[in-house]
Formats: sequence, structure tokens, C-alpha cells
Amino acid sequence: MKIGPHLLANRLFVAPMAGVTDRPFRQLCKKLGAGYAVSEMVASNALLWNSEKTQRRANHVGEFKPIAVQIAGADPVTMAAAAKMNVDHGAQIIDINMGCPAKKVCNVAAGSALLRDEPLVQRILEAVVQAVGVGPDAVPVTLKIRTGWDREHKNAIEIAHLAENSGISMLTVHGRTKADLYHGEAEYETITAVKNSVRIPVVANGDINSPEKAKAILKITSADAIMIGRAAQGRPWIFREINHYLETGGKLPTPEINEIQAIMNAHLLDHFEFYGEYIGLRTARKHIGWYCKGLRDSHAFRQRMNTADDCKTQLQMVNDYFDEMKSHSDRLLFLEAA
Repeated sequence: MKIGPHLLANRLFVAPMAGVTDRPFRQLCKKLGAGYAVSEMVASNALLWNSEKTQRRANHVGEFKPIAVQIAGADPVTMAAAAKMNVDHGAQIIDINMGCPAKKVCNVAAGSALLRDEPLVQRILEAVVQAVGVGPDAVPVTLKIRTGWDREHKNAIEIAHLAENSGISMLTVHGRTKADLYHGEAEYETITAVKNSVRIPVVANGDINSPEKAKAILKITSADAIMIGRAAQGRPWIFREINHYLETGGKLPTPEINEIQAIMNAHLLDHFEFYGEYIGLRTARKHIGWYCKGLRDSHAFRQRMNTADDCKTQLQMVNDYFDEMKSHSDRLLFLEAA
């Protein structure tokens, strides 16, 4: 599959999750079989461009290509400027966020709140494409949306037509409305309808948490690719599992404890280096919790682990816990992601 001039390794994408899909996590998922990853959301507000958080999110040093950056905002002019700024900092693909249902995003009329205003959607898409997506140095612009504002106001097909006519190179559809948040089951019938209504590539997103589900959704929707978010939290090897299943029809064995421990250690060390001691210690907690989800005494362990006051201690506690697991079994059985 291609996005503009960029040929991707496969059809398995990592979702841009705020506070999760940072550079260490993107790199890890790509090493474990993901063909493409989009960065965390970068605000279009120029006043925030020099903030530590934005600078960190725009850090792509050593990252596997293509480098894709997601931007968010509600003003066509500032969105166009944000796209240019990120391209100047190394972005090879710009993704526009019109899918985030978070209140702090929607309260400023960004994210999925934009779906209420189709004329504004069109102006934003056209402004960003004109800013970076035309000419000899054109950078592909992609779009991520939900199926609508709520179940009574679904307009994904209309938005898809606007996207195609505005020059958007690829469209990702999360099969829920803004009002759904992450509740209920994803509505794949709407993704199928969108795929059937446009010629640009369409990516299916929502509740894809196993190799079997991935294959089924690709068949049901005829989507060009699938995007995986929550199911990869603490289970980044899901991409190689899905890729193997799609290619061979066979299932890979559950990873052994030693491999899981090695993956987690490499992730945490990269995470600590990327964020530094203070932020790294605190932001690693959620990843550790996900890695341990469903394991014996994991709740009590997480409570103990949260008392660590430096990264070295935290890492040692995690390894002690996994070493204890090894004394009980030679293989970890993880609960399937929610």
C-alpha cells in the first residue's frame, strides 16, 4: 500500500493516541510488525509550538520512515501553518485529526467536533492541502474521522466526499460517533459504505484486537488497511501476530516470558531516555500497567510499582515481578485487550 510516494511495509497501522503513541512506542510497534504509525496529536496553536510537550511530539530523530504527524485545530489558517511547520521539522505525511472525542479537544471545536460543520471541514482540508500537498515537493495529507457527531447525525460519507475532492490522500474512519466515545461496538457497516463511496484509500479503525478480527474486518469493509490503537497497549507484538495470520493463516504462539520481558525492558529504557527521569518515571506507569494486565497479582504489583521514586528502581521492580512470574510458568497468557 502507498500513501502518496511512500510505499508501506504492510496494511497494519498504529493509531495516534495522545499520551501513548510517542516516538518510543511508534518505534517499538514498527519493529514488531506495524507498517505505519502516526504521531500523537500536535496542536495547531502557534503559541504552543515552542512548548516542551510539542517539541517532544515533533521529535522524529532516528524514526522509521515515513514520518507521519497528526495536527489538530479548528482554524484553516493556523492548521495550514502547523502543517508547514511540521513538514519543515521532518514530517513526510500530515494527518488531520477530526476523530478525537476528548472534551478538551472538542470544547475548542477541534477533533470530532468539526464534523458538525461541513463547510469548515472543507476549508480546513483545502487550506492544509494547498499549504503542503501540491507542487513538486507535495506532502500527502490524510484525514482521520469518526462516523458522525452522534447516531442521529452520521455524515461520514459526506465528509469522505469532501476529503476526496479536497485532495486528501487517505481517509481513516473510526467506527464510532463522537458521542459514542469508546463505548459500544464499532459500526463497520459505515466504514464499508465510506469505502464504497470514494476512490481514495480507506482505513478501518475500532475494536480490532486479534488476528481473526483483523482478517474479518478487512473482508467485511474491503478497507485498504486497518488501524489498531488500544489493543496494542501492553501488547505491541499484536502487529506481527496479525501480519503472520494474514500472510499464512496460522497463529503465532503466545510470546514467552523472557521475550516479553526483553521487549518491555527495551521499551522502558527508550522511554526513560526520551522523557528524562521526572516525566519518564510517571509516564511509564501506564505502559507497565498494560504489560502486566491480566497477570497474577498485577493489581498489587502496580500499587507497589507506583511508589518507586526513580526510573532505576521502577525498572528493577518490574523485572523482579516478571522474574517471579517465571518461577510459576514458562509462558505468559495475557487477557485479550478490551
